[in-house]
Amino acid sequence: MNALLHQILSGLATGGIYASVALALVMIHQATHLVNFAQGEMAMFSTYIAWALIEGGMPYWDAFALTILISFLGGIVIERVVIRPMANAPVLASVIVFIGLLVILNSVAGWIFTYTVKSFPSPFPAEPLWNNSYISTHELGAIGVTLVVLALLFIFFRFTLLGLAMRAAAENPVSSRLVGIRVGWMLALGWGLAAAIGAVAGMMVAPIVFLDPNMMSGILLYGFAAALLGGIDNPAGAVLGGFIVGVLENVVGAYLIGTELKLTVALVVIVGVLTLKPSGLFGRVLVSRV
Repeated sequence: MNALLHQILSGLATGGIYASVALALVMIHQATHLVNFAQGEMAMFSTYIAWALIEGGMPYWDAFALTILISFLGGIVIERVVIRPMANAPVLASVIVFIGLLVILNSVAGWIFTYTVKSFPSPFPAEPLWNNSYISTHELGAIGVTLVVLALLFIFFRFTLLGLAMRAAAENPVSSRLVGIRVGWMLALGWGLAAAIGAVAGMMVAPIVFLDPNMMSGILLYGFAAALLGGIDNPAGAVLGGFIVGVLENVVGAYLIGTELKLTVALVVIVGVLTLKPSGLFGRVLVSRV
């Protein structure tokens, strides 16, 4: 029972990270109706920026905040420079651009920071909190940071005029333009927020998986599985899907298939959802009259 509880709590910690990645994917999908395959590499590059700031002597939380700001601005630049010119391009062309962005960010990170695996510091104490043996302090802290980020996003989108404008622009761009909302800039801000959320996920997972240019490849797959499971058009569902996938990964990996095959859990979730319920657990089923 103790071992099972440990797997569940540890799964909730990693599930929070998957939830952050899934939420970033959903935000961009709502704005562009496309999946950003470069989301993981954007998070990885942001984590390298944080590592460079910390190595340069900046306190962790100062580097954390500055990295989020840099990532937010970087996401806006990517939308303005790379994505906006592709607004009316075929879907396949946009997918190729996303894949190209993935390869570019991965290669540039390896060129600048090398492909040597690096350790990334945790801001939380090494000793378990309350002397518990079920969950590490970093895992508990990662859950807390993720929940704070999600709560701030909920407040932003629910109770601020800018958040409501961004939701309207993603939901109905034509009507939003008619009431004076600058849809183009709302989409750019959405990209900025998605990049910032990805940066948080990268900085929380780096102390666990270590830092290298390929660190987010598996995380992105789990995030994609979480987004599909919860509903690719439902931010709250994607968050819940992240926690579900995190627990499933740990429990199934520990008791059924072994840790070496845990990545197949994400693949099974993706195939199962797309086959049985493409809209996800909480997504909307859209019916079109032809």
